[in-house]
Amino acid sequence: MARKFFGTDGVRGRANDEPMTAEMALRLGQAAGRFFRTGSHAHRAVIGKDTRRSGYMIENALTAGFTSVGMDVFLVGPVPTPAVGYLAHSMRADLGVMISASHNPFQDNGIKFFGPDGFKLSDEDEEAIEALLDGAPDLAEPSAIGRATRIDDGRGRYMEFAKTTFPRGLRLDGLKIVVDCANGAAYRTAPEVLWELGAEVVPLAVSPNGFNINKDCGSTHPGLAAEAVVAHGADLGISLDGDADRVMIIDESGAVADGDQIMALIADRWAAAGRLARGTLVATVMSNLGLERHLAGQGLRLLRTAVGDRYVVEAMRAGGYNLGGEQSGHIVMTDYVTTGDGLIAALQFLGAMVETGRRASELARVFRAYPQTLRNVRYAKGAAPLEAASVKAAIAAGEARMNGQGRLLIRKSGTEPLVRIMGECEDPGLLSEVLGEIEAEVVKFA
Repeated sequence: MARKFFGTDGVRGRANDEPMTAEMALRLGQAAGRFFRTGSHAHRAVIGKDTRRSGYMIENALTAGFTSVGMDVFLVGPVPTPAVGYLAHSMRADLGVMISASHNPFQDNGIKFFGPDGFKLSDEDEEAIEALLDGAPDLAEPSAIGRATRIDDGRGRYMEFAKTTFPRGLRLDGLKIVVDCANGAAYRTAPEVLWELGAEVVPLAVSPNGFNINKDCGSTHPGLAAEAVVAHGADLGISLDGDADRVMIIDESGAVADGDQIMALIADRWAAAGRLARGTLVATVMSNLGLERHLAGQGLRLLRTAVGDRYVVEAMRAGGYNLGGEQSGHIVMTDYVTTGDGLIAALQFLGAMVETGRRASELARVFRAYPQTLRNVRYAKGAAPLEAASVKAAIAAGEARMNGQGRLLIRKSGTEPLVRIMGECEDPGLLSEVLGEIEAEVVKFA
């Protein structure tokens, strides 16, 4: 069936506009509760959120939906997205829900579902929940209505778990670390974990007010942390997004390392230790060609998926791989967590620094990245530029001109009438010419 509400990462939209309304949250809670309410045990849902003002509204509506169909609700408050996956599994819940629009501004919000195993739901499960939205809710009898309980130590449980992923016996003593929490879900979690492991912490964007999440800070604006690293003479900067499932690393000079470089470092280290399952890293079609060629030089493989960390995780589970992620900073390590985790990825990087005694700048440039350019070209509603012969011919001509020096990735946006034209090439001048020629054909459909 066609998916009307669920996208690549749950249900998302502008707060108080369809589908991100209190009414829809209520209905989603009822539908998801009905879907997961199987068996005779007491049914539970764990709900976490980031720091957006609209999170209160959606949290209350979801709670009403779940309890009305007989599910108990555990409210864990502001926690990182990976904490919800972890807590749903550790608390033996039927499902977990994270209320967040990740790196988007405060006006947006979203609802992400996790199954009892802590992993995000499959397309099939989301479609089944969506189908239930059209029917009448299966309301519980008065004696079977669920109850809501606030769990005050949910954040602490996740923090203790996160620390166990850092190499046993090592500490962060002597390291000064800047951590930008994007005024989001990790505003207490990340600084406290780093401090408890012995670091001197310089916290940034840790004063959420409901409206400043991701505003000029976080992983989409790493310049804030980069400036602070240089100003404070820090050894490392960590820049998280609003729900802390992605990270950028900043070295001591203020240079930014993206998810590709972080994954390359972890893959190399895990492969050397015999830990990298099947010698494979899973990443999306957006990851740099330099990463692929670096791994090949190490005798390792890069398996590419569609854009979206959920597709990375699906490929990891299907193939038995334990490391994957996205250039944007989602790093998934299924030895530890079920989804992208910015803090735990940063701890892996810090572990490498402590174990090797090397500076961040020596570890954050694992491979030479190919020049990469992304252009977004808007087209008229109802048009189909990628099906046009002229556009196909321009793409074919561009690939022929690059002749193995790079690659092209041309795709439609999943949320807007945009064609995303991405290319990588050893020759940046040639790349610019090729992308310009393709863009000129696509723009004719504007």
